[in-house]
Amino acid sequence: MFAKIKSLCMNGLDPIPIDVEVDIHRSSLPSFSIVGLPDAAVQEAKERVRSSIRNAGFTFPLARIIVNLAPADVKKEGSGFDLPIAIGILKASEQIQFSDDPIYFVGELSLDGKVRQIPGMLPMTIHLDTIQKSSSVAMYCPWENLHEIYARKNTVYPIKTLTETIAFLSGTKKYIDYAVPEEELVDDSETFDFAEVAGQDFAKRALEVAASGFHNIMMAGPPGTGKTMLAKRLCSILPFMNENEAIEVTKIYSISGLLPSGKRLIKKRPFRSPHHSASYVSIVGGGATPKPGEITLAHRGILFLDEFPEFRKDVINMLRQPLEDGQVTIARMKSTISYPARFLLVAAMNPCPCGFFGDSHKECTCSSSQLLRYKAKLSGPIMDRMDIVTEVQRIEASTMIKGRKQESSAEISARVLKTHQIQQERYRGETFFFNSDIPAKTLHQYCLANEEAKAFLEKISQRMHLSGRAITRALKVARTIADMRASEMIEVQDIAEALQYRFRDH
Repeated sequence: MFAKIKSLCMNGLDPIPIDVEVDIHRSSLPSFSIVGLPDAAVQEAKERVRSSIRNAGFTFPLARIIVNLAPADVKKEGSGFDLPIAIGILKASEQIQFSDDPIYFVGELSLDGKVRQIPGMLPMTIHLDTIQKSSSVAMYCPWENLHEIYARKNTVYPIKTLTETIAFLSGTKKYIDYAVPEEELVDDSETFDFAEVAGQDFAKRALEVAASGFHNIMMAGPPGTGKTMLAKRLCSILPFMNENEAIEVTKIYSISGLLPSGKRLIKKRPFRSPHHSASYVSIVGGGATPKPGEITLAHRGILFLDEFPEFRKDVINMLRQPLEDGQVTIARMKSTISYPARFLLVAAMNPCPCGFFGDSHKECTCSSSQLLRYKAKLSGPIMDRMDIVTEVQRIEASTMIKGRKQESSAEISARVLKTHQIQQERYRGETFFFNSDIPAKTLHQYCLANEEAKAFLEKISQRMHLSGRAITRALKVARTIADMRASEMIEVQDIAEALQYRFRDH
């Protein structure tokens, strides 16, 4: 007796259709085998499926059962095959019958037959929506994944137990449609505000420029000057993501199992801040079966690397690809997966190992060799990819004590939002959203500068021996500064400010 059940599994961010083929031979000795490159979690499905079928009131066949997960050359992982394997066994043993219409099953089973939540439900549902454009299909998925069914159709059925699934399939119980809550969960995370930061007007301006065009920024200064404080408040001036960005980010968190329960879409931009002792795999992603790392979890949001030179050198140099291409490619012997990684990099560092080089109040105790080794940790190519470099100076005691009223995040965010709207209108129909993402082929189309500004940039570039990448990034920052003035034309003042950020560390 044979049955074939359709299911889905994740390969990176993309779902792959899987055929769960079940063959039962009653003339052979009882056994239960799963083939088709299953991992340990799939192999353990044998005991979960056996118990859940019995506890659901059905009979587990005393026969030779072979389950093949096709295509057989694709690695299968996770517990999402429990439900389709159980349905396949029940159908092959003729304990249930249902139509031959294309029906997909995904879900983990508990020993008592309950269907549990699985990661990656959102991309699976979106994939199903794509299939439905050409044919009529249905899918049964865990009820606990209800909040992830963004592309909801009447043919997506969240279910709670194996018994309930069989009742719906056989028609003995009519499915009652569900409703996905429209309201998002209230974000109860701690809220930071720029009004809490005394002084640092230059650094705040640099951060506003970075937020307005999604430009990478590095802050350097002595300990205790507020670098971390400023970085944590950058999220408070970034507008929420648009729908396309939100779907991209939510898919990443869905396959990582990090999507908050009840959260339909992540609208707030991610803020990831790994410690400098974090491993290469945790930041880049990877493992025997590649998983997203911190740089992918920061997609469309902020990746904050505090104590930047203290990170491993291979981690720092690895950032070169995602900063340039907006994605990271993880190559393994059996597979190569690319994850999106278009983030705003915020790096913070001390000017030297002791932290007081150039400080007007404390003397630096570092030797010349220590200073050279410290600066050598950041290669030229990495520094070339930093759009903005700004100093964070020591705050005078009088500034802290007098408590002058500071500009709030709401006021800055309103300006940033206007600049984002200008870019959205300009890049309507393009595949990118921000000035920092302008490709080389359209650079001069969008970065329009008057003759005086061009001559000024050429003069400075020759004097400072700027690379082609540095000139390109300076033009993009100048484009953002011009947008902040609501000017279509880049002028000398915009170029001057953009170059000032690049040479601030000199």
